[in-house]
Amino acid sequence: MTLIKTDADVRRLLSVEECIQAMRVAFKDFSKGVAVNRPRDRYLAQHPDPERRYFANVHVGAVPSYGMACVRAGSQIMRPPSPANTRRMYDNPTAFNWGLVLLYSIETAEPLAIVHEFQLSGMRVGATTGLAVEQLSRPEANTLGLFGTGKQARSAFAAITAVRDIRRVNVYGPSVTHRLAFASDLARPDIEIVAVESAESVVRGADIVCCATSATQPVFDGEWLQSGQFVISIANSDVTNTRSEVDRRTFERASAIIINDWESVRENCQTELLDPLDQGTVQADRVHELGDVLTGKAAPDISGIVYCKNNSGLAIQFAAAGGLIYKKAILEGVCNRIPTEWLGSDLSAYYSDGFRPSP
Repeated sequence: MTLIKTDADVRRLLSVEECIQAMRVAFKDFSKGVAVNRPRDRYLAQHPDPERRYFANVHVGAVPSYGMACVRAGSQIMRPPSPANTRRMYDNPTAFNWGLVLLYSIETAEPLAIVHEFQLSGMRVGATTGLAVEQLSRPEANTLGLFGTGKQARSAFAAITAVRDIRRVNVYGPSVTHRLAFASDLARPDIEIVAVESAESVVRGADIVCCATSATQPVFDGEWLQSGQFVISIANSDVTNTRSEVDRRTFERASAIIINDWESVRENCQTELLDPLDQGTVQADRVHELGDVLTGKAAPDISGIVYCKNNSGLAIQFAAAGGLIYKKAILEGVCNRIPTEWLGSDLSAYYSDGFRPSP
């Protein structure tokens, strides 16, 4: 039987700490050449409404440590940026997210589970942020400056507070209502969460500066940064959108720049890093993959400003976290299921006759 797991199942079955550990395994395996990842593929197609586009978001890869290969297939309707709208806006007519993660057994090739991707997507990004913070920020860091108030910001908050003893969070977003709601919704007795009124108030005095927004332009001035601060962002450019949450000065001033995957940076045309590299204002020897840091292949200079570019979404993140969800779901025994044979073609007659047809 193939399991069907919803966003509610993901929230119930996968803790922040478990997801961080899954990311640790995935990125180490990737650095060792064990895990397989193809750069994310996004494309736009013509829509009947000229102001809209069909938008696809696809990941494929495998993490043998979890016995999983995966295909993440996101299907959306969106409004591209325009003079009247500076952000890419998702605009699904049914108000549903149709993204799915298909988990396949590496051993048998059969589809083990179909998982809603909305909740899992935010968790794997947040967990990767937490992993990078744990590995590269100062152990005594206790002040977080947070840009963003939505799903990604909440995931980042959960992950960062799981790996560092954060005492104060300064949060900022363009909506006063949203940042006040963030401070109220995530209130904890051990952490002071303050909805601040300016971007500079987020950066000044923060040990960790985290950007988790949908902004198309930098959200702060890199000149505000000071040595010892750890900066992480999730926005990136690709063939459907050009954006960056940090400015050129952040790249130029960083003593180390951490990325998820070099191939994805190049294949997805992430010009916010590629342009300063081509122009010589950022040196390639300051740029390191997160997995190589975890395995000790890379030793970044963390004496100054450390910038982590956590914005190349990787299939290995879905395969690892999805594998953990699958194992816990089997142990729990409470699952929506469909017959696995519904998803496959019966080739038994061919096999009986000695044929081994290709897909």
